[in-house]
Amino acid sequence: QVQLVESGGGLAQAGGSLRLSCAASGRTFSKYAMGWFRQAPGKEREFVAAISWAGGSTRYADSVKGRFTISRDNAKNTVYLQMTSLKPEDTAVYYCANHRVIYVFDNPHHPDEYDYWGQGTQVTVSS
Repeated sequence: QVQLVESGGGLAQAGGSLRLSCAASGRTFSKYAMGWFRQAPGKEREFVAAISWAGGSTRYADSVKGRFTISRDNAKNTVYLQMTSLKPEDTAVYYCANHRVIYVFDNPHHPDEYDYWGQGTQVTVSS
């Protein structure tokens, strides 16, 4: 059974930084791309960032490009999201997700490409 557990959320001031972690278990982590999504109150879930199975390729939403960095440590079965220059509009619940197919990194921005999701971690950015 695949489990994804996010941590690292919390309260930050605008311009500040946070690092989210997502620990995965139940599947050979190093074979799957991973993604981060977020959902703000009253809004649909949106893509934030994704990383290929070996970490050689990444994708970012335009809204976070240059501010957020996704990375992974396959030895620790963990994917990270380093968030800097935070803005109030980054306030949301952040979810990590496990791609549904091994060794594939097509359309990583689309939620349908992922079959397992974490419970989410709240990020709140104050102005």
